[in-house]
Amino acid sequence: MSALRVGTGFDAHPLVAGGRLILGGVTIPHSHGLQGHSDADVLFHAVADALLGAAALGDLGRFFPPRDPRYAGADSGVLLSGIVERVRLGGWRTGNLDCTVIAERPTLAPYMPAMRSNLARRLGVAEACVSVKATSTDALGFTGRGEGIAAQAVVLLEALESAP
Repeated sequence: MSALRVGTGFDAHPLVAGGRLILGGVTIPHSHGLQGHSDADVLFHAVADALLGAAALGDLGRFFPPRDPRYAGADSGVLLSGIVERVRLGGWRTGNLDCTVIAERPTLAPYMPAMRSNLARRLGVAEACVSVKATSTDALGFTGRGEGIAAQAVVLLEALESAP
């Protein structure tokens, strides 16, 4: 078994008028929020899927089914922490994380430091091991039309010394 594993994750949710916009555990003032079964934090969801993929544990829906009423309105940070623990029990720890939020609006730069800090804390790594970026699609596609927000993540996992 390799001592290193790479995983990718992606998530997207539609924007709806009057909803809460939460990205990376940060509530961002905006006229629209993300719609989903949980709090719809696409950044935390993409990171969770990247972790699960690298550890060969499936996807987020396997552990937190989107139609299960127990997870209606769930805090995605709590779900992510649960995934981090499952990955650790599988013999892995996060080496580094690189992620991108894809949105036309709002401007996310002021919120990036808090997102980065939240991710580092949830993953149990130094902030220097976490990169959070934002980009637009220059008015192309559903994100460009302001219909939704997406996120993608790439994570490197390292085997724990105690792993078999």
